[in-house]
Amino acid sequence: MNWTLLLLVIGLLALAFAGIAVKILLKKNGKFAGTCASQSPFLNEDGKACSLCGAMPSESCAKN
Repeated sequence: MNWTLLLLVIGLLALAFAGIAVKILLKKNGKFAGTCASQSPFLNEDGKACSLCGAMPSESCAKN
């Protein structure tokens, strides 16, 4: 196995996890914006309300 490639992959994964950790630490209350995935028209083709906050697809999520 190519050790250089393995170390590069591990380093990139560590960098990605560190970036996510920094974002969580710097964001207010450690929350990501736009957590209602059901508000996406690609995921919610039936037009159902958000299971997290109850907002309809045409409304903005109340939990943001």
